[in-house]
Amino acid sequence: MSPRTLELSVSTPVVGADGKVRNVPLGVARRPSEAVSDDFGAEHMLVNIGPQHPATHGVLRLVVELEGETVKRIIPHVGYLHSGFEKLGEYRQYNQIIPLTDRTDYLAPMANNVALALAVEALMGIEITERCRLLRVIACEMSRIISHIVWLGTTGIDLGAFTPFLWLFQQRERIYNLQESWTGARLTTSVARVGGMMADVPEGWEDGLRDFVRTFPAVLREVDTMFTRNAIWIGRTQGVGAIGADEAINYSLSGPMLRASGVDYDVRKDRPYLGYDEFDFDVPVGEHGDIYDRYLVRFEEMAQSTRILEQALDRLRPGPVNVSDPRVILPPKSRAMGDMEAMIFHFKQVMEGIKPPAGEVYFGVENPKGELGYYFVSDGTAKPVRWRIRPPSFLNLAALPRLCEGALLSDVIAINASVDIVMGEIDR
Repeated sequence: MSPRTLELSVSTPVVGADGKVRNVPLGVARRPSEAVSDDFGAEHMLVNIGPQHPATHGVLRLVVELEGETVKRIIPHVGYLHSGFEKLGEYRQYNQIIPLTDRTDYLAPMANNVALALAVEALMGIEITERCRLLRVIACEMSRIISHIVWLGTTGIDLGAFTPFLWLFQQRERIYNLQESWTGARLTTSVARVGGMMADVPEGWEDGLRDFVRTFPAVLREVDTMFTRNAIWIGRTQGVGAIGADEAINYSLSGPMLRASGVDYDVRKDRPYLGYDEFDFDVPVGEHGDIYDRYLVRFEEMAQSTRILEQALDRLRPGPVNVSDPRVILPPKSRAMGDMEAMIFHFKQVMEGIKPPAGEVYFGVENPKGELGYYFVSDGTAKPVRWRIRPPSFLNLAALPRLCEGALLSDVIAINASVDIVMGEIDR
């Protein structure tokens, strides 16, 4: 991360107690000695933010205990969107679980699909094809860009900046169009299968992605101009909602939340999968662990994802997207309609499902919001005995009371936005 060179150069005029005007720097973290006393001799007040509130996604309630305008305690309440995904998965075949993953982090469905397929493949010892590997990398990085676009655009609105929202969501639509032409859906993609993909990309699809990769950096530069040196943005984000590296680790934070606090940990680099160790990209790391650093980390990650997409497109070659293993991949329809053996394999797999060996597996990936892990216990049948999700949003939300402690009520919306939660992962 680049050093902060603008904190002291951005200031606002303030009238002091002596009646004289002086310039006070914006964006400097509040020191305890500089804090304004909030002891009004009154009882604490409880304020509900949500569940019906734009900042809480309609399904999150924050009970805020206030002393004056200062937050003394926050209690997050979940349970408004309970879906029971993990229990539902125990009654479904492995490929039938993939549509459930669309609905957890619904801003990055393709990345969720890929993570589940990787977990089952690790349990079965399946090696996917080279084209499948690169298409999965493309799917994951497209998901990362989409997720960060939504976060930055909506967080800007939360803090009063509307114009970048329009720029960013226009780019989001371009990626959604690519997703739809590939999978037939914008959100519920279900793109991965154990052993491969539901389909190869259509003809001409790669040209559309190349055009996005070519033009997206110019949009990022415009957003950088609007946000990074903006006095209001700096004043609302620097020194607000900060958490140090040790605390971030103790809270089990991951993804941009962890890296913004100065911890250089990225699953793609530290536990490589899908050949990420063969790609040239940087992992942005912050220093202060505040909202501003979370912004810088996510912003730079979009640029790095663009680099990865360009490299993956350059390496993409014609070839099969599915393994040639009748245990996991349906035979082509043309064969199933004319070959008795292929018809039997088709029937058995559809009716009985994939049967991994007995055992257990945990597989973690670097999703946009942090480390997403799937844990499976198999008894050798077509349905898992247990399926558990390690959702990054749930663990990141657990740190929200710590981030808001001592902050002003007006900062709670910004801090909550900076965590970048999605309730499908939390109330799963």
